[in-house]
Amino acid sequence: MFARSAFTTATRSTFCSFVPSASRQSTRRFASEAGKPQKGTQFLQPRNFVYVAGGAVAAAFGLYWIKGQPSYLIEPVKPAIPTLTGEDWVDLKLIKVEPYNHNTKKFIFELPSEDHTSGLKTATAILTKFTPEGGKPVIRPYTPISDDDARGYMTLLVKHYEKGPMSTHLHEMAPEQRLLFKGPIPKYPWEANKHNHIALIAGGTGITPMWQLIRAIFKNKEDKTKITLVFGNISEEDILLRQELAKLENEYPQRFRAFYTLDKPPKEFVGNKGFITKELLKQVLPEPKEDNIKVFVCGPPGLMNVISGNKKSPKDQGELVGILKELGYTPEQVYKF
Repeated sequence: MFARSAFTTATRSTFCSFVPSASRQSTRRFASEAGKPQKGTQFLQPRNFVYVAGGAVAAAFGLYWIKGQPSYLIEPVKPAIPTLTGEDWVDLKLIKVEPYNHNTKKFIFELPSEDHTSGLKTATAILTKFTPEGGKPVIRPYTPISDDDARGYMTLLVKHYEKGPMSTHLHEMAPEQRLLFKGPIPKYPWEANKHNHIALIAGGTGITPMWQLIRAIFKNKEDKTKITLVFGNISEEDILLRQELAKLENEYPQRFRAFYTLDKPPKEFVGNKGFITKELLKQVLPEPKEDNIKVFVCGPPGLMNVISGNKKSPKDQGELVGILKELGYTPEQVYKF
């Protein structure tokens, strides 16, 4: 089974709200069947000749004229050019800032040309860098929320932390200013159907690498991986990418389920209250004994300590501790972003 426990009222409501209507079968044909030709008839009837001739002319015209232009003027799609190749820092211009909520903004950076993509693959991240006046360089990792194949731009979703030098710098930036980027930074290489079922445990902006993974899976029609997301936040307005996640829940109700928990929920909130708990994870996550599963964790240090333990370094996952170990998951089944 996809999940072994009872679900919250919120989850039932989300999944029950999407009920595909039964498709109607129609016996009406596009055209009536033509009668058999009379014996000895070897030539087209006049009206059939008109249809055939007209179709040939239309086909020839279609080859000549495509989307309002002569076909010989249509330029072939140019191959994508990766902006970040892992070698040097690249200076990109900020072209747009979009407020997202009370402490988070979208930052859209322009790539060198309309044929450039970020160069990222799932799952990878980037590094950002700036040097304050009279200070040392500040370097921080982020995972863009724009599609890896998006051409001409790259979008970051960044929450402002009072003591965060990079997030403060970004939130003070204005269009036309520039920032240094480097990448891609390899994380967990993904390929279609690498696991039967994955569980994503995220807190706050830890949703961004999860979103990269979710987006890649559902973008690939060959990938049938099932996904369970547990997403913790302080308040309801802190839930990032909620609309995008809800859309995928409705489109793939048998493969994707999201569970939300809030430290400070409003009265009308029907999700879970408080921190992500052992009881919640035991209810909704695939069991450790299930075949070919993987659990991904990303969030602030406090959440990581409780759920899985923090990484020792970008290349060292560190020891598996916390709730996931208590529930019986092995280090091979868990990946810490």
